Amino acid sequence: MDAPQNDADGWYDPERIARELDWNLLRTFVVLAESRSVTEAAAHLRLSQPSVSTALKRLEDRIGRRLIDRGPGRYALTDPGELLYREAVEINGSILRLSTLLRQTTDEVRGQVSIAVASHVVCPLFDQVLADFHAAHPAATLSITVLSSIDAIAEVSAKRASFAICLVRERNPRLEYRRLYREFFGLFCGPPHPLFGRAGLTRADMAGQATVSFDTDRLQDVLKPVTLMRAQSSLGERIVGTSSNLEEVRRMIIAGLGIGPLPVHVTARDVADGVLWQTPPYDNLPAIDVQVVWNPHAVKNRAETILLDRINEAIERTPLSDRTYD
Repeated sequence: MDAPQNDADGWYDPERIARELDWNLLRTFVVLAESRSVTEAAAHLRLSQPSVSTALKRLEDRIGRRLIDRGPGRYALTDPGELLYREAVEINGSILRLSTLLRQTTDEVRGQVSIAVASHVVCPLFDQVLADFHAAHPAATLSITVLSSIDAIAEVSAKRASFAICLVRERNPRLEYRRLYREFFGLFCGPPHPLFGRAGLTRADMAGQATVSFDTDRLQDVLKPVTLMRAQSSLGERIVGTSSNLEEVRRMIIAGLGIGPLPVHVTARDVADGVLWQTPPYDNLPAIDVQVVWNPHAVKNRAETILLDRINEAIERTPLSDRTYD
């Protein structure tokens, strides 16, 4: 066998890599890239640390580049490592899906649809699509995982999720987006809070009050309109609790830790039950769009294709006004 041939930039011949690269090495590298150390990666893979280190060295030898900068107090992907990780994640996702795709040998629609959802998505349109899909294809199965919006999109990018329903800050040109619904955020407090139950509240009453909020409630992030609303309400800058999960933000508000933002349509029942109390502002509430996000480069099984098509058809035929919850 001929010795490996490097090009001018030092990379091995692409055709040689395609012929000889062990896909298991790529899977190991994906876990290494998503871990904080070789020891952590080895534990996740249920392999010994020397085995994982050897696998990394084999991959680096085959690629001809150092992929992870390791040393005392250092563990980070190099530039070639970052590039390989982006590609390896997609390759790994495609391989994981092969067994599911190969099982589709009957006319009956089977297969699993894996949906990554931001916490407490409340959308009657989506619920109806799920009900109709199950009635038409009872052999198909659903898996719904609640994640932060960032992690939900990462699952779609890695082809581990069929699609996501979440908030979007920056659009990845490799993904597709469609607005599913629009919701409005208001500010609320819980029964232990001194403003709870008080009518006619003004901005002066809000001044200096502690707040709780979402991790993404920052001027440079997806909930920027909510950040501006908090500032305009004269709330104090002291945020005493944060979470990426709506249920946990709600928990802290009800417990009286501070005033915090929640979607108005989601809190309607809590307000009616006397669990939450809305505070100013009452008008011109910030609107936040919730998106359906999918990866057009992922090969989908029949169930995934049909459900995603049904969601897009429902969005297409339903005016935004009927997908706006306020």
